[in-house]
Amino acid sequence: MSTNFKTPTASARGLGSAKSGTGHHIKQRVSAIALLFLIPWFLYAVIAASRGGYDGATAWLAQPWNAILMILTLGAAFYHMRLGMQVVIEDYIQKAGMKQGLLILNTFACVGLFTATALSVLKVWISAGL
Repeated sequence: MSTNFKTPTASARGLGSAKSGTGHHIKQRVSAIALLFLIPWFLYAVIAASRGGYDGATAWLAQPWNAILMILTLGAAFYHMRLGMQVVIEDYIQKAGMKQGLLILNTFACVGLFTATALSVLKVWISAGL
């Protein structure tokens, strides 16, 4: 005879599905597919732009398509990084307060890094047109 008087619902409460795993999985895969195309372009671009020195790199980044693709690459990379770090934090941090704090810090760090890099690209792009 079992000494467990909890109902199956009470035993599973707080341990079951959070109902967000599928959406998170799809977002991670979509950003990975975007990076699958953007990263080879990025590697080629960095090599090509660095051959001309500072002036060549700024002239290269001042071209509209290069600046747009650079911002898209940075956005996809930081978004993918945020999703990946979120999974690591949720899986390995047990304390609720620490987990929430790290999730907030993760989001702020990724948004801040994207903002700084996107503004840098835009500054080069716009200043070259003047």
